[in-house]
Amino acid sequence: MGYAFRNNALLRQALTHRSHGSPNNERLEFLGDSILNCVIADALFKAFPKLPEGDLSRIRANLVNQQSLCELAIRLDLGSFLLLGEGEMKSSGNRRPSILADALEAVFGAIFLDGGFDAASSVIGKLYEKSMGEIDSGMPVKDPKTQLQEYLQGRRIALPRYQVVETSGEAHRQRFKVECCIAELDIRTTGEGESRRGAEQSAALDAYRSATRANP
Repeated sequence: MGYAFRNNALLRQALTHRSHGSPNNERLEFLGDSILNCVIADALFKAFPKLPEGDLSRIRANLVNQQSLCELAIRLDLGSFLLLGEGEMKSSGNRRPSILADALEAVFGAIFLDGGFDAASSVIGKLYEKSMGEIDSGMPVKDPKTQLQEYLQGRRIALPRYQVVETSGEAHRQRFKVECCIAELDIRTTGEGESRRGAEQSAALDAYRSATRANP
């Protein structure tokens, strides 16, 4: 992450799930969530001076939701460092999206307490650099699954069916391949991602593009 803690106890707390004991990362997660939202809001405000508040809010929501945080946590291999109770360990809690997302927010909170707002902002900025660069302010800000669903509903077409067709990688760093099928339009697309939801979104985007090309 490009940050060295001065107080390692803060980092340990950020990585401690409540199932492991106390102090755990719940309070740090609360703090980190607020800092993350502030940093992303500031970045979007500066990057897109002409976008209205509603669009800025929706873009921010897509950047800081559980799916996005989970994918960042997987990229960092954060799950390998989590301190979990025995039950959570047995049920692969270190791969659960909610636990990974909360832990990453807790790390942001810990960095803020250890090094201040500028340090936290710098770390968040680096982690989100790729995502920020991929934002197209002229494109709809709804996620692909929502866009596809609304498009199909508007034309009275049955909703798509999503199915996992392949998983690969080690247990702590799995990759998913998902198929999106719209039988009525004879559309079948696949998407890949570090979470099932991410793969579904990728498949939905290709399906949406295919559907709108054939039926504008």
